[in-house]
Amino acid sequence: MAAKKLHVDGYKTLAKYMDQFDDKDSALIKVLYEAQHIFGYLSKEVMLFISDKLRVPASKIYGVVTFYSYFTTEPKGRCQLKVCMGTACFVRGSEKIMRRLEKDLGIVRGGTTPDRKFSLDSLRCVGACGLAPVMLANEKVYGKITEDDVNKIIKDNNA
Repeated sequence: MAAKKLHVDGYKTLAKYMDQFDDKDSALIKVLYEAQHIFGYLSKEVMLFISDKLRVPASKIYGVVTFYSYFTTEPKGRCQLKVCMGTACFVRGSEKIMRRLEKDLGIVRGGTTPDRKFSLDSLRCVGACGLAPVMLANEKVYGKITEDDVNKIIKDNNA
């Protein structure tokens, strides 16, 4: 019941957000960003809701969502773990970190745990080469990590 109420409240919040824009077509990226923030991802239903409210073709919305890597059409975990695979991090063992995360979480790169607590992905570079290897847990940066640090990072972010 609580999840359904949050879902309805999410649509109300998004509708109110969209109402502030006079030029609906130019607001699309901002609205998609806000929708993903509210719902965690952009489902078909959310994209159709935006299409109807902004009077923008659903095909255009889908094109924008699938073009930009920031947007996702799949549910993600509350904690999004991302391992840097840039040259400095890779040379210093980021692939081992990734394999350890996959093993400990029971998912592969690009996956989400069944309880939606964690998502796991890789990044090209976070610009922290001096801290290599680096990973992010949502917005928090972990540097100079080892395979032995993985369990503590998971535990620290298991909200």
